[in-house]
Amino acid sequence: MAKIDLNLIVIFDAIMREQSITIAAEQLAMTQPSVSKAVSRMRYAWKDPLFIKHGRGVTPTPYARQLWQEVAEPLNKISHTVSPPKFDPMTSSTQLRVALTDGISSLFWPRLRAIIEDRARAIDLYAVPFQGNGQKLLLEAEVDLVLDYYPTNHEQISVQHLYDNHFTCVMRPDHPLAERALSLEDFCGADHLLVSLSGDPSGAVDSTLALKGRQRRVAMTVNSFSGAMGLLEESNLISVLPFTVASKAIEKGRLIQKPMPISVPSPTISVAWHRRNQHNRALKWLINEVEAIVSTETHVFASRVTG
Repeated sequence: MAKIDLNLIVIFDAIMREQSITIAAEQLAMTQPSVSKAVSRMRYAWKDPLFIKHGRGVTPTPYARQLWQEVAEPLNKISHTVSPPKFDPMTSSTQLRVALTDGISSLFWPRLRAIIEDRARAIDLYAVPFQGNGQKLLLEAEVDLVLDYYPTNHEQISVQHLYDNHFTCVMRPDHPLAERALSLEDFCGADHLLVSLSGDPSGAVDSTLALKGRQRRVAMTVNSFSGAMGLLEESNLISVLPFTVASKAIEKGRLIQKPMPISVPSPTISVAWHRRNQHNRALKWLINEVEAIVSTETHVFASRVTG
């Protein structure tokens, strides 16, 4: 890439961010023909198509994605060093895309919305479905933040751990197993409901049971935590759920929790973001607010299951 016009890199970055030549031209205060001509120069210089027309926008080629990972962070750092943007959550209009499950959104979205209405009215938050694909979403700039279970490591992604998501076994209050301690035999013999984002009818509980030479019957799966709650209230299914997700239904008496006869490792919930956005003040604001929610509401996020 020696002797490549820096302006081409800036235009390339804008197209990657917007996934549209038209919108990139507007952002750069350029005409669309000028940007299209710049794309032709990029293709010649880098010997790659770079962008494939898709609907009203464009889809980057694998080479373009790889190249962007190399240039986006340096460009971002330079732009903020030369002219650090002022940020006021009440006036700086910003849209942030967050990947999370519906279980996590039920915890954070109401709390964040209250904060936004009080002191950050210029911030818009958009939830993006999360299926354990956080690294891909961040590397391809599909989201600004992952707020969920994020176990992988990548040199371009920063991760901040928030809390451990302790599991509990829940069922309806008049379930046949509700009045006695839950033995391993009871647990394995019951019909289980599994929340599976991928559709796979096995999870951490099954792996733990397998180590003991045991197995359970997963009688039904759902792909959302909200769907699980209603089903548990109206059936003889039991389910192992994160306590944070089930706590409201437990508090309201719609479900009861039982200590499990096995110990299942607690997944750590984290925030993760691409380092190209390390100077994004709106994103820093959001991360700080999420961390503050967790640290001040320990009765929700640090609770362990009791007998």
